[in-house]
Amino acid sequence: MDRKQELKHLIAVAAGREAADLKIENCRIVDVFDRNVFEGDVLVAGSAIAGFGGIGFPKACKTIDAGGAYLVPGLINGHVHIESSHCCPEEFARLVVPCGTTTVIADPHEICNVCGVDGLDYMLEASKNIPLDVFFMFPSCVPATGFEHAGAVLKADAVRSRIGNPRVLGLGELMNAPGVIFADDEVLDKVAACDEAGKHIDGHSPGTMGTDLDAYCDPLIMSDHECATVEEMQAKIRRGMYVMLREGSACKNLLTLLSGVTQKNLDRCLFCTDDRQPKSIIEEGDIDNNVRLAIKAGMDPLDAIRIATLNGALCHRLYDRGAIAPGYKADFLLIDDLAGFRPKMVFKDGVLQAKDGEYLFEGKPVEPRNVSGRMLVAPLSLDSFALKLGSDRIRAIDIIPGGVVTGEYITDVKRDGNGMWIHDPDADLLEISVIERHHKTGLMHSCLIHGYKMKHGAVGTTIAHDSHNLIVIGDNRSDMLAVSEYLIKVGGGVAMVKDGKVLDCLPLPIAGLMTSESGLEVDRKLTEMHETAIKTLGVNPELDPFMTLSFMALPVIPKLKITDSGLFDYEKFSFVPEEACDNQK
Repeated sequence: MDRKQELKHLIAVAAGREAADLKIENCRIVDVFDRNVFEGDVLVAGSAIAGFGGIGFPKACKTIDAGGAYLVPGLINGHVHIESSHCCPEEFARLVVPCGTTTVIADPHEICNVCGVDGLDYMLEASKNIPLDVFFMFPSCVPATGFEHAGAVLKADAVRSRIGNPRVLGLGELMNAPGVIFADDEVLDKVAACDEAGKHIDGHSPGTMGTDLDAYCDPLIMSDHECATVEEMQAKIRRGMYVMLREGSACKNLLTLLSGVTQKNLDRCLFCTDDRQPKSIIEEGDIDNNVRLAIKAGMDPLDAIRIATLNGALCHRLYDRGAIAPGYKADFLLIDDLAGFRPKMVFKDGVLQAKDGEYLFEGKPVEPRNVSGRMLVAPLSLDSFALKLGSDRIRAIDIIPGGVVTGEYITDVKRDGNGMWIHDPDADLLEISVIERHHKTGLMHSCLIHGYKMKHGAVGTTIAHDSHNLIVIGDNRSDMLAVSEYLIKVGGGVAMVKDGKVLDCLPLPIAGLMTSESGLEVDRKLTEMHETAIKTLGVNPELDPFMTLSFMALPVIPKLKITDSGLFDYEKFSFVPEEACDNQK
């Protein structure tokens, strides 16, 4: 049916000339415009809401008695990396749709760092025929920095090649804040490509304030999900930005920022999850979890629902959703209690897609063409992991439990006659290596790390933000080589080895980041592996052994991180040697 015919049917249903395809009767309708609730019925024609019905209207083709339940617009996730769920888009939908999420705005910079525009093309195709509207922002920073080697380099011409797609809404989180502030030509070329297409820009500027923030906002960057304080939130709203209240698996700022949300600035706030693992979604929820947290912290449920729905739509210029109103998409959920906020029925485009937490849609994942087998690693040997040091006194990455920020650990180590590091089982020091896996360059760097506490063996993963090279940690070269070679063989994932034996593995054949297995299976496997890592390998129980490792290669987070090119000091914003000065303590 073309758009004209859709409208004819929609208008005829609203006027009572034709029967509705679906009628939700006896419900309490949440009005996000007026932040009110009114009783009534809702008529659906095709995939849209026709109206609220009238006396003498034809009997609907299908009627559902809501029994006085609240009818709430479908929830909108303002910023998410689907890859962080380790699930392909089809299986990601299986996780979040029962939570009431009907629209997400995804930034595929993880898979694009591995596969370039092939990654975006795959994500578009894989999310095309599922009961979840997935829109994308074109990744603005691939690679994320010049201090590591990703699988692709995406410049303005790449932006222009895909920005015209109606499901690509704009330019993704512009992490290169200095590039904007100092008017870097390459950054502005991407901004211009976005402007030419009439699309908008998402921001990412943690801690940027004052005149720097003025300069950053000049290209009309519309949002930020990295505010750490209410002061920063207020400064960004004052400059016209939307601020996202984030509740991810690792990074959370929702409760911190909630005290800064007022009736005056409420309309400039929306919810997002950013990075959220299957366990978090299964046990806590998705955007519905953000709503519950906000309500529990004292926010009026109607305000929390407005933030979770209409605000996300307006921020991303999706004017056909986010409310229960004539002409809007028939994306809505039924809940018995606003404060408890547990979706019992979820409708997408007027079709029931989840009931009581059960996903009803049946479909198969598409074949991941052009994004599998992305493990082009130069040959490795035991010597590849030989760590030669020029001094007994070294600096190591110091893991700080509970986050992704690290410190610097200065200590003395043992070396052999050739200067090679000798592992001391009584010292909490391990070798960590990052190996370039995209172009078979042979680039690789190793250093020492403190706080992981593994006793014997090696752990490896191809999830290594943001370039997603192969990262391995261990106390001996044999196991580090074995886990590396195994991950190359299976096409990427997460694996553990002890005494040359593979203890367990979660294969992630889609770009080394995702699988077509269900989120439940991914969670089950990771839970088992987490227990093995702690009980068999002796990894620090205060850590998530795999998530912690995946962030050790992210040089844009303080303080010490490792890339395939060296040990990087964020505060100096340069590479530093492993050898420490004698006067450092």
